[in-house]
Amino acid sequence: MTPAELRAFCLGFNAAVEEFPFTPETSVFKVLGKVFALSALDATPLKVNLKCEPELAVRLRADHEAIVPGWHMNKRHWNTVTVDGLPDAMVRELVEDSYDLVVAGLPRAERLRLDRP
Repeated sequence: MTPAELRAFCLGFNAAVEEFPFTPETSVFKVLGKVFALSALDATPLKVNLKCEPELAVRLRADHEAIVPGWHMNKRHWNTVTVDGLPDAMVRELVEDSYDLVVAGLPRAERLRLDRP
């Protein structure tokens, strides 16, 4: 997956936006003001921080060298994923899971607005 493909995938979700609150190099993808992905899209190798269920996060880290505790994030809830170390389909699934976790934490009215009750 290329940086452009990662950006397009993240922005393809309902109400997803890209912001740069930290540095001009760090893309922060949000849904209704809540972060679901962070990446320095011009970095090599390409990495992305993604939210994850704590139990699943531990299993993923044990099973995949390309998945480690989230850099500069709450290590219990965030993973850093080296994109080229995993199949594209798995990266997409992890990004979607992160988005879904963030949406699940939104108030019901906002979830309904996103068509994700």
